[in-house]
Amino acid sequence: MPVGSAGTDSSPAARATDGTTAGGAAKDQSAAASTADGGPAVGEAVAGAAAGDGPAAGRTGEGGTTDRSSAGTTGGTTARTDEPAGTDGGSKTAADGDGAGTAAGQTGRAGTAGKAAAKDAPAEGTEQADPWSAFGPASDPVLTRPRRAVRAVGRCLVHEWTLAGVAALALAVLLTWPTLRYPLYTLPQDYWDPSLQSWQMAWSGHILLTDPAQLWQSNTFFPEKWSFAFSDTLLGYAPAGMIGNGPEAAVLRYNIMFVLAHALATLGAYALARQLGAGRIGAAVAGASYTYAPWLLAQAGHLHIVSNGGIPLALAMLARGHGWSLRYGYRPGRRHDGWAYTGWMVAAWQLSLGFGIGLPFAYLLAGIVLVSAVIWCVRRWLVRPTKRPFGARLLLADLIGGALFAAVGALLAVPYFKVAELHPNAERTIGDIAIYSPPASGFFTAPAESRIWGGLHEGARAALPWHPEMTLLPGFVLYALAAGGLFFSVWRLRHRLLLLAGVLVTMALAMGTRFFHGTFTYVPLFEHLPGWNGLRTPGRMMLWTTLLLGLLAAGAVTAFAARVRELVAERVPPWPGPWLRLATLLPLLLVIVEGLNTTPHPVVPVQPAAMRTVDGPILVLPSSQNLDQPVMLWSTSRFPELVNGGSGFTPDTLAKVRELTLGFPDQPSVDYLRTLGVRNVVILRGQLAGTPWERIVDNPVDGLGVTREEVGDAVVYHL
Repeated sequence: MPVGSAGTDSSPAARATDGTTAGGAAKDQSAAASTADGGPAVGEAVAGAAAGDGPAAGRTGEGGTTDRSSAGTTGGTTARTDEPAGTDGGSKTAADGDGAGTAAGQTGRAGTAGKAAAKDAPAEGTEQADPWSAFGPASDPVLTRPRRAVRAVGRCLVHEWTLAGVAALALAVLLTWPTLRYPLYTLPQDYWDPSLQSWQMAWSGHILLTDPAQLWQSNTFFPEKWSFAFSDTLLGYAPAGMIGNGPEAAVLRYNIMFVLAHALATLGAYALARQLGAGRIGAAVAGASYTYAPWLLAQAGHLHIVSNGGIPLALAMLARGHGWSLRYGYRPGRRHDGWAYTGWMVAAWQLSLGFGIGLPFAYLLAGIVLVSAVIWCVRRWLVRPTKRPFGARLLLADLIGGALFAAVGALLAVPYFKVAELHPNAERTIGDIAIYSPPASGFFTAPAESRIWGGLHEGARAALPWHPEMTLLPGFVLYALAAGGLFFSVWRLRHRLLLLAGVLVTMALAMGTRFFHGTFTYVPLFEHLPGWNGLRTPGRMMLWTTLLLGLLAAGAVTAFAARVRELVAERVPPWPGPWLRLATLLPLLLVIVEGLNTTPHPVVPVQPAAMRTVDGPILVLPSSQNLDQPVMLWSTSRFPELVNGGSGFTPDTLAKVRELTLGFPDQPSVDYLRTLGVRNVVILRGQLAGTPWERIVDNPVDGLGVTREEVGDAVVYHL
């Protein structure tokens, strides 16, 4: 076409365009306005045609078509190409282009609108409905406040951490069964140490409600001072001790806390593995292996050892607060000082449960803080001399939280230093440590309470001098998974090597003096670290070995699950079959099966009626380490002052009482008891058989100023 014909009135395009434009504008301008306000941009059809979706032809207002000139097509398309959908590109073209561009732009705008205006012209005063609204997404319904609350609760119930907590609790009930079958009358493993710990929770709750200043001056071991610090106190469970009264309530409380301690340990290790970068199944393996390792079955009677869930939970919270994970490193954008505060508080609570496992935890935290500070300073001033983001609020949280943790540790340590000062015989020696130090074979020997390995390892246990503290098998499945994690894992190689080093170091510490006589491992800690000489059982360091092995295993299982997902993605349709699902759960199932137990649950001796009526100070005979622990439990009805007591050592006063009362009632024993301030002596007939006090109930009381009274099965002597 000649250049001069473009845009002239004689061209077919011009005539068609003029007619279309005039007709469309005269019939209805509201259609174009509606299109520009909210409807689809008609100009998109022009741009689509020019882009190759169809021939370069524009529709007229009445449906007629005409060929566009090259100038008109170029003007309309160029302007539309740079416009977002829904803008008035046609109007802009008509204003800026020549006559041909104007006609083409108006044609693109009025092509469909003119036809719609002719057929569906709205009545005066009304607005035409958008015909394209039916194809758009439905608007969100406006929820009422109750429905919003229900939806929020529903989201909370299906959240990962809600499900993880419920699963940990259900697993704890299952794997500690029958602890909750008769929770008022039985205790797990035996009724000696669990009776002591039941009394500890009851005493702390009772005294904090009545006379907190006398917390450490308990009603047992009369007339000794600081007697509540003769063993680990479980002080962190004091709020539970405020509920209920008497021996049955104390037993029920113990059993509930025993199950909850297992659940918290599983959840804490799961949280730590997840924070470090493990997947859900890998983290579940870490949680189950940490809580139900076979060696811990021998500790079922030691609630202060089973209550270890605060350790991994505090580490997880501190790592979360500092935006750090093993898999992804330091991410400043994920820092949160609130998690740091919470982590320090959980760590302080864990320390309040006892120094048996709390002291190594405290030294670990101190080491982490020291190493982190050194690394930060080196990178800040030497390696990368630029300001590294840390945050003043997070630094303040660490200072306040660390000070709180240190203050709790110091306050709890004061009574123990008092006890060490008043009772030199309470101090441990290297000889005591050697008695409880396990050989290397202990790492592959399971306790008798293991359902899977207990019977098979009977011969190996017989070769151990003190097998309750020397059977340290964390699980053969865990060993295998951790070994695989050294070669196939989501953790980096250097992290795997660090975890392996931690496993070896903690194993060496757990061997006590059996590892080259402890010269370079346990003995230096025993001699130089404050408080370390109070830890008589090195084998409990196996807790850290188990946690590190669980993290190695979590890395391997996470990598395995990721590989399974890759294989699933290649399937058509991409949906895992039952065997692939089972393959990812198999490591978890094997770890749980290896943690099955046959822990006995003996019935607690019934409280004698005399313990509910006789006033203190009281001496109960016969008396020994094991016999006195149920007596402490019986005293929870009224907490009378009691000469009896059982702990990690025997005070000289109690040892002398036991020696002098072998001939009770006689003049020397009565005089000594009166000197101590003892008012009543209760002799339990049912426990005399086989003890040195077997015949004292037949001794006369003439001339001693003592009266005798029968109270149920007991004989009460009033001094």
